[in-house]
Amino acid sequence: MELKKWKCLKSEEGPDLRLFKARIDLMENPRNGILAPRVVLNSRDAVNVVAVVDETQMVFVKQFRFGTQNFTLEIPGGLIDEGEDPKVAGIRELREETGYKAGDMLPLGKIASNPVYMDAYVFHYQTTCVALLRSETEFDEGEDIEIVLLPIEKVQDMLYSGKFDHPHTISALMYYFHGVH
Repeated sequence: MELKKWKCLKSEEGPDLRLFKARIDLMENPRNGILAPRVVLNSRDAVNVVAVVDETQMVFVKQFRFGTQNFTLEIPGGLIDEGEDPKVAGIRELREETGYKAGDMLPLGKIASNPVYMDAYVFHYQTTCVALLRSETEFDEGEDIEIVLLPIEKVQDMLYSGKFDHPHTISALMYYFHGVH
C-alpha cells in the first residue's frame, strides 16, 4: 500500500505565541477518512553554529529552557530574521550570544526543527572563531547566557554519552563529527 498525503480541509489561525504563531488544520486521514484537528506552530527558520576556537575548543552557551525547566548546554544559535540569509544569521547569532567573530562559515546541513508540529528548519554551520569581541554580545531580552568553552575531545565524549539535551545541538555535532551533509 502506498502512503498518501493527508488533505487539509480547513485551516484556522490560532494565538500568536511570540516565537510561534499557532494554526489549527483540519486534516483528513487518507486511509480511513477520519477528520483530525492538528496544531501546527509557524515559526521562522533557525540557525546554529559549531564554533571552534584555536583548533582545540568549542564554544557553547548554557541557558535556562522553559520547556524542561532546566539548563541546557548548547551551541550558539537562534531565529533567522525575516529575509536574512542563514549564514549571515549564524554569524550574527554567534557574535550576539558569545562575542566571537566567525571566520569562514561552512554549511553542515539542515534539519526540520520538529516536523511533528512545526513548519520550520534549522540550518547548521561550522566556523573557526577568528576574534573575541566580548563587548559585542547583545543578548535578547529573554536571554541570560553563560559562555562555556570545552575541549573538542570532551565534546565528542559528552555527545556519545548522552550529555546534551538539545536536539539541534546533537544533530549539528553529529554532522560535524561525522561529515554528514
